[in-house]
Amino acid sequence: MSKVSFTAGRVAGFKCPPGKDQAFLWDTGASGLGLRATPAGRPAYVFQGRYMGQTVRIAIGNPDAWRIPDAQAKARELQRLIDEGQDPRIVRADLLAAAAARRESSRRDAVTVGELWAAYMTERRPQWGTRHYADHVALSAAGGVPLQRGKAVTVAGPIFPLLSVALADLTPEAIEAWAISEAKTRPTRGRLAWRCLKAFLSWCAEQPAYRHLVPMNPAKTRKAREAFGKPAVKSDVLQRDQLAAWFDAVRKIGNPCTAAYLQTLLLIGARPGEVLTLRWEDLNTQWRGVTIRDKVEGLRVVPLTPYVSHLLHGLPRRNGWIFSSERAAGGLLSGPSNHHVLACKAAGLEGLTLHGLRRSFKSLTEWQEVPVGVVAQIMGHKPSATAEKHYTVRPLDLLRLHHEKIEAWILEQAGIEFDATAAPGALQLVTA
Repeated sequence: MSKVSFTAGRVAGFKCPPGKDQAFLWDTGASGLGLRATPAGRPAYVFQGRYMGQTVRIAIGNPDAWRIPDAQAKARELQRLIDEGQDPRIVRADLLAAAAARRESSRRDAVTVGELWAAYMTERRPQWGTRHYADHVALSAAGGVPLQRGKAVTVAGPIFPLLSVALADLTPEAIEAWAISEAKTRPTRGRLAWRCLKAFLSWCAEQPAYRHLVPMNPAKTRKAREAFGKPAVKSDVLQRDQLAAWFDAVRKIGNPCTAAYLQTLLLIGARPGEVLTLRWEDLNTQWRGVTIRDKVEGLRVVPLTPYVSHLLHGLPRRNGWIFSSERAAGGLLSGPSNHHVLACKAAGLEGLTLHGLRRSFKSLTEWQEVPVGVVAQIMGHKPSATAEKHYTVRPLDLLRLHHEKIEAWILEQAGIEFDATAAPGALQLVTA
């Protein structure tokens, strides 16, 4: 191999001769340092040496990025490794792997709550109900979306301010400060966000790549819990003598789907989201049952009582949803609580919530002395006793026996008469 002393001019002027696949120019100033050129590519510094009787060639870099003294120093470093009995290729690979590991560790340490929140929702969505997933979306929404009515826009969800924070910086102190701030303006919504945040951070601790960032759940602190306080015990419930006023106001609501939704909610005692997301395929007219997507058990079947059957079969079939809407996105009824607030105000029953209707169903069954286990099974509550959990199996017919009595009694107290034997959707209602 002929060698020359590398100079800027010699390096810049070196080209691969025509007809050759590659050409080398070797330096006299550093053992093993060469310049390699190909017909198509730009010249590059290389190092070539002998390790354990075999030729070792390693690329150093482009002359535009490497000064000649730097390339010579790199070649001497690689030769020194060979002299010490090390394979420079393995050493370089180890160094590159270590650098990549450091970059990955740095990236993981800098990951934001928002990045992991999106991954968390995607992974957990199959295990969540529709309402639970929608809550997570709303809690982390950026806000600023114009409302359908008026010029107002939606506000950011309680968790949104935390999405830009690095997970490593989500310390107990940071969460406590966030909790104090949210509790001042929206304690109920903030309490829900805090519970969801705790579950999210527990999920993060289960991920091998991020568990070192949350060795202890930073949301589980006494100060954060005390910031929101204990939720007040809800007591909004319809009394027996208020049923007539409530039914009268609700049945006057101009939207038939909303009116039917609210009455169904009271008469089957289900959760608001469970009733709202009912589909036509969930109705079984042959066996007179309704399949409900239970947030606890997955699915449960409750009786399709006569009056509820009348209400549902009288609704228009616009799409797959029973409580459908022509204007709402997705074709599903939206905003039933707003109509309910107005109806309750007209009836003098202000403060009664949608969940209060579920609470009312349970309370009103006390007048009929219905077995507690029957009511719990209809409402989707978990069994509260060993015998109830492991030994009592009630078929739909037995539930219907009690449920129809409950419905008939409630309608009687509300002053509503109808022919329970008439075909669904064809009942003639008379207000006493």
